[in-house]
Amino acid sequence: MPRPILSCAFATSTASHEHARIAEDLGYARAWFYDSPALYPDVWVQLCRAAERTTRIGLGPGVLVPSLRHPMTNVAAIATLADIAGPERVAIAVGSGFTGRFTLGQRPMKWRDVVAYVRTLRALLRGEAVEWDGGAMQMLQPPGYGAARPITVPFVIAAAGPKGIAAAHEVGDGVFAAPMPIAGFAWSIALTFGTVLAPGESADAPRALAAAGHAAPVLFHFALENRRLDLLPNGDAWAAAYADVPAARRHLALHDRHLIAINDRDRPFVTGQLLAAQGLALDAAGWRSRVDMLASLGATEIAYQPAGPDIAGELERFVAAVRGCGRQRPPRFSAR
Repeated sequence: MPRPILSCAFATSTASHEHARIAEDLGYARAWFYDSPALYPDVWVQLCRAAERTTRIGLGPGVLVPSLRHPMTNVAAIATLADIAGPERVAIAVGSGFTGRFTLGQRPMKWRDVVAYVRTLRALLRGEAVEWDGGAMQMLQPPGYGAARPITVPFVIAAAGPKGIAAAHEVGDGVFAAPMPIAGFAWSIALTFGTVLAPGESADAPRALAAAGHAAPVLFHFALENRRLDLLPNGDAWAAAYADVPAARRHLALHDRHLIAINDRDRPFVTGQLLAAQGLALDAAGWRSRVDMLASLGATEIAYQPAGPDIAGELERFVAAVRGCGRQRPPRFSAR
């Protein structure tokens, strides 16, 4: 069984361009930057800053949500990143929206609209004129104002459920999922969270909680947003921590520091026991076993998201624990 490549993912910050440089030095194949404007700085600005500080590592947004930007805005950004980094280093992930829409009080998009948006991006990047909102548009940037058309970059679809998987087969070059991979794709990315425990370190150590605690409440947030508290062993007790927030604004409290750190309402529920139960705090051998398990389920790329006060240290500890999974360059995929 081939080992998956090792990539990283960042809750985009004003230091993510430097973290991408460190990841490149450590041998990570690709760096995905989250796109959630209510929580993080502009993803394209930080990706372009990363492109100027690196020479090899693949770069891309993971994931774009179509409703956040007009397609021409995103293709202009793709062209800019491709011009700086080279198109061979660029990959684009697109999804229906989790954090990027929930933080705005919106539900995920319909998959048919995501498919139409991706088709439009691809056509614009080929240099074609397309219809959008009742008018014709086309990339008109002359030399020196973006990469020349056609711009060929691969797209992966952040899928969930049968409709998302069908969309990935229809318009994607691969698929992006968390925390378990989706089988049946030549390129299947599994987004992974957590920290590597040092010998003798427990999951309830302050360092472990700071580095991995951001990921523990994600299932809680998903369950509350989707009215599925039955998925949680203590869902009602946890949901009560948000009961004093008006329903129309509850999403603002719910996603405070989402995938960055533990917010104050979640903190009493995020324990070392919870980290251990979710597999978010493992020793090196445990992480090697986890990577092997993900590969056996179809993952061809592991995208690890570090968090906490020492992002560089988390990147180094993770790659050391699972060394042998990464490659020196991102693999080439035949974009449609």
